[in-house]
Amino acid sequence: MCVEENLRRTGPAVSIRSLSFRGRFSVELDVGPLQCQSVRQTVNCSTECTVAHAISFSSFSLTASSFSLLNKSAIKPPQHTTMEHPSTASKYDLVILGASGFTGKYVVQESLKFLNTPSSPLKTLALAGRNPEKLRQTLAWASHPKPPPPIPILHADTSSPPSLFDLAAQSRLILNCVGPFRLYGAPVVAACVESGCDYLDICGEPEFMERMEVEFHEKAVETGSLVVSACGFDSVPAEFGLMFNCRQWVDEKGVLNRVEAYLSLESDKRVARPRRARPVIPGPSPPKGPTIEHQKKIGVWAVKLPSADSIVVRRTLSTLTENPHGLPGVNESPEQIKKRETFWSTVKPAYFGVKIASKSVFGIIRFIIVGIFIGLLGKFAFGRRLLLQFPSFFSLGWFRKNGPSEDEVRSASFKMWFVGTGFRDSSLVAQGNRKPDMEIITRVMGPEIGYLTTPIILIQCALIVLSQRDNLPKGGVYTPGIVFGPTDLQERLQSNGISFDVISKSSISS
Repeated sequence: MCVEENLRRTGPAVSIRSLSFRGRFSVELDVGPLQCQSVRQTVNCSTECTVAHAISFSSFSLTASSFSLLNKSAIKPPQHTTMEHPSTASKYDLVILGASGFTGKYVVQESLKFLNTPSSPLKTLALAGRNPEKLRQTLAWASHPKPPPPIPILHADTSSPPSLFDLAAQSRLILNCVGPFRLYGAPVVAACVESGCDYLDICGEPEFMERMEVEFHEKAVETGSLVVSACGFDSVPAEFGLMFNCRQWVDEKGVLNRVEAYLSLESDKRVARPRRARPVIPGPSPPKGPTIEHQKKIGVWAVKLPSADSIVVRRTLSTLTENPHGLPGVNESPEQIKKRETFWSTVKPAYFGVKIASKSVFGIIRFIIVGIFIGLLGKFAFGRRLLLQFPSFFSLGWFRKNGPSEDEVRSASFKMWFVGTGFRDSSLVAQGNRKPDMEIITRVMGPEIGYLTTPIILIQCALIVLSQRDNLPKGGVYTPGIVFGPTDLQERLQSNGISFDVISKSSISS
């Protein structure tokens, strides 16, 4: 079943449960469900709902910056539930919160691959959520064809802070798969920060991530709680893809100026923001360029994508500007300190942008049209009813009411090219508005972004936290790049089906 079954009517108001632009798209209203082939998670909301992830299909995806769909009714949080758990003298290594959600169940499936295996730090695992029966069903699904292992099922509700504090108090690390995060994420972060529990999530909502940094960073440093958002397709491929491209320039003794990322998917609100340091980027700022670009070298058409990736990358580069050698670990060895400092010496600031790509210009035009339909109709109750009633028409055939089959998930994939331009000789940077004369193209590839790539990344980040905690910052609210950059995360991803490749290095005419 692709849609939560306990949708309710709230009178004339329309409640949007989830609108995600990251690896899948789901719009769930109290008047009925609307979904496409790939869905992220569903959370009840009947007021401002933010689109902050990605419209995705097994054959196409868009990432967009947050915008709001307004409704005058009030938020109605879930009913209070009491935390129930088995007595335990020690903490669970890992607790997956929201494990019965659309992405959560795949995170459970991925985690079972490493539970109690040789050399794995994951020895104890628990699942948490509001509905124990659904959690048991998730465990059975994720374990198939083997019988489900004896994993504790915990009750926890984002509307019940006591249940979350109880959960965090008995956990070393919580993986949060409950969204929208701007509505339901803060109580989980607060509980983890207060208890000193580490926290990772798959959020792709820039407003939420920046708000968590403003509200909880200092407390997290004090309690030793490491809080890292965007540990999924948002935004690890973008961050590590950029850093991978950066390191190629060191080998060529060149100076990087700009990296443009092109994302292609294939198938067979407002808050006080933290002040940040501005990185000094060598060379001139890049020209604006056309609205629709034809990137001939990688064979795609592309349009600019206001995405969480760009914001997360800028946060990482700002932190790196303030800490040129990276963030020290809580108990690093001299060898690890040297490794960290060497790694960050190879990563330099650059202008960074993301574009959505398609092999055909008609694919880009189609995407723009669908975006206009959703942006305009989603603002009004009547428009949302139209989207519900005629999903296929207004999405030009992209959305459907049934979720993706296992075969569709397995056949989907992504490619993300990073086109870096810069200077072959660092002395050229000082020569006024000299244009870049060198180009390095790299690529990150992997399986379907929502159900496969995101769980792979999240679990590998979790395993690093569990096994290499002494090498990571004591606590604080950070981006995945600044925390996991010097670790072996890239190598782990490559061993689990996500590749990093150098495509070409060439001179360009100035």
